[in-house]
Amino acid sequence: MSKQPPKAPVPPVYQHLPQYAFGHTKEMADALCALVLDGKKTATSSALYHYEEDPVPEPGDCTVLLDGAGRPRCVIECVEADVVPFNEVDAKFAAEEGEGDKSLAHWRKTHEASFKREGYFAPDMLVVCERFRVVERLDFKRVAK
Repeated sequence: MSKQPPKAPVPPVYQHLPQYAFGHTKEMADALCALVLDGKKTATSSALYHYEEDPVPEPGDCTVLLDGAGRPRCVIECVEADVVPFNEVDAKFAAEEGEGDKSLAHWRKTHEASFKREGYFAPDMLVVCERFRVVERLDFKRVAK
């Protein structure tokens, strides 16, 4: 997940939740958000070093997922989170991320490149692998001020 942007307008019941967009660019955030909304992406991963100041997600934790423009699109709930070495992420998890051809080879290639862009990659580095479900879709036009 990318760094938390300024709070977007969300229904009052969800205003206390963290707000994040997946990916490193607006375009990637839009594409990944669309996969979530289409039900094709039910998992996400990030390097453990991103959690130095925030706790690793736990089952029941909810987040408002934002699109590339910072608009709230849905609320997701963590159903499972494991910390595993990069080289032990399996094909089932890679497919659940829903990206590219959903293969483990694609997952490894794109995530290795992403971690290298962030400044650190090692085959045995720890990765947070989170599975989630969509709790509620949000119509950002409805909640926009």
